[in-house]
Parts: sequence; structure tokens; C-alpha cells
Amino acid sequence: MHRKESDEQNISEGELIRRCSGGEIRAQELLYRRFFSFAMSVCIRYTRNEDEAMEAVNDSFMKVLDNLSEFAPARSFKTWYGRILINTAIDYYRRNVKNSLFISADAITDCVEKEPEIEAELSAEDILNLFTHLPEQYKITFNLFEIEGYSHEEIGNMLGITESTSRSNLARAKKMLRELYFKYYTPVKKNHEAV
Repeated sequence: MHRKESDEQNISEGELIRRCSGGEIRAQELLYRRFFSFAMSVCIRYTRNEDEAMEAVNDSFMKVLDNLSEFAPARSFKTWYGRILINTAIDYYRRNVKNSLFISADAITDCVEKEPEIEAELSAEDILNLFTHLPEQYKITFNLFEIEGYSHEEIGNMLGITESTSRSNLARAKKMLRELYFKYYTPVKKNHEAV
């Protein structure tokens, strides 16, 4: 590693943000790289694919640069940036909701309502794979409620839906995830009876 790169990695978050506020291009590049993995991990949960996630990350970062003067240094930058990422991804979802497929409740078959016994250890990739099978409206609601901690009222306001629709979307998302888990990760019990 070159000395310059090492020195740049040792720049504190506060100093990096101060330099970005001053318009220093190199500092902006460093800030983008430092938080890229975090940004992608948030946006991929709200988008249909990596290209859309990358677009949301880039749009979010431009908003960060445009609004750095509003950032209070006493706050956590990661938390502040996370809110911008989520809001940008939600805006992107709302703009593209016409193009997403809607799956009716009738399309979801009944499944056992008890919690499944976990018989397989799922990797992060396995979990994301299950998650990508959810319809957009269910995926967004699940993320906002279960991962980000928003209330159904807040989700309704963000997505332009009723609180009861948010609750329904969450219930359906959980039901579909259970079905997908049983379909892809529960071993089939073999019948060893003699023929």
C-alpha cells in the first residue's frame, strides 16, 4: 500500500466530512468509497437488482454532498446517510411502482403458521435470494418495519398507502418467506416403507 493511500485511510470521519463540505474532490471520493459497502447493503434491499441499487447509491451520495451543511457533526454520519439512502430508495420505488408486478393475496398458498424448525444454516446470500422473490411492495414494507424499525403509520406515509395495507403487506411478506424457506431449504422426508 502506498503511503498516500495509508494516510488517506487514517483520515477521521469528521475531517473527511469537513473536507467534503469544502468541496475537496479527493475527500468526496474517499467518503464515497468508505461508505460504499454500507450504502449498497441498504439499497439492495429496496431495489430489484444491483443496477438499480447502484443508481440509488449514486443518487443518495449526490444528496449527501448537496446537504452536508445540514449534517450535525455530533450525530452519527452513518445513521444520517442511512436515512438518505432509505428515502432515496423509497423515492425510486415510488417512481417505478407502475412497472413492478403485483401479486394478489390469492396467489399465496396457505402454509403452516407455526415457526419452521431451522434445519439449514442460511448464508447471507441464501437469505437475499429468498428475499428477492418477494414482490416489491412486500419487500419494501418488510425492510422498513423489520429491519429499519419504522411503524406501519410511518410506512404508510412514506409509501402512500394505508396503515392497514402496510400491516397486510408485512403479513404476506412473512408468509411468502416461510413458503420459500420450506420450498428451498427444508429437506424432503423420504418414505422408507417397503413397496
